[in-house]
Amino acid sequence: MELTEAPVSTVSTTGSTAPLKVAVIIASNREGRFAPVVSNWFLSRTADRPDIETDVIDVAELDLPVALSYRPDPDAQGRLAAVSAKLAAADAFVVVTPEYNHSFPAPLKNLIDWHRDEWQAKPVAFVSYGGVSGGLRAVEHLRQVFAELHTVGIRDTVSFHNAGALFDDEGRHLDPAGCDAAAKVLLDQLVWWGHALRDAKAVRPYGH
Repeated sequence: MELTEAPVSTVSTTGSTAPLKVAVIIASNREGRFAPVVSNWFLSRTADRPDIETDVIDVAELDLPVALSYRPDPDAQGRLAAVSAKLAAADAFVVVTPEYNHSFPAPLKNLIDWHRDEWQAKPVAFVSYGGVSGGLRAVEHLRQVFAELHTVGIRDTVSFHNAGALFDDEGRHLDPAGCDAAAKVLLDQLVWWGHALRDAKAVRPYGH
C-alpha cells in the first residue's frame, strides 16, 4: 500500500488564535438610565477572559443623525465614521438593552439602520433588563432586525427581571450565581460563533 502525506493547509491560524473583538453596544440614552449598572456588570464578566477584547459603543455618546440620508453633511459623516469603524473592526457584538413599550430603544434602531455591511456574517448576543419581562420582548424584536442584516443571533441570553432590585448601590449583583453562569454560556457561544465566522470569512468572503 502506498503512503501519501496529508496536504498541508495554507490557511493562516492567526485568525483562530487572536482574541475575539467584541463590540458591547449600550442601547439606552434615557435620562436616569439603568444601563451603566448592567453594562458594567457584564464588562466585569469579560475582564478575566483572554479570548475576548471589548470595545464599548454607547448610543448616548454618538449623537447620530435621526434622518437617514445617502448624502449626510460633513459633520454627520464625521460622527458616523467613528462608530462605523468600531463596528467594522468588531468580530462580534453584545447588545445591552432595556425594554421600552414592549420593544427596544429608538437610538439603537437608528444605529443599526445607518449600517449594513458592518453587521453581516457576525454573531450578536443580547443582555437585557427591565421589569417583569426582563427585556426579553426587546430581544425578540432585535432578533428579527439582525436576521435581516445577515447577522447570527446567539440563542442564549442574560436577562434581568425587575432589574432595579437585583443590584446594590455599588452596582454589585446581590445573588450573582445564576447570572454569572448565564453570562459564561453566552460568552462561550459568542466566542465559538465569532471564531467560526471569522475563520470562514478568511477562506471565503461572505456574499449575499
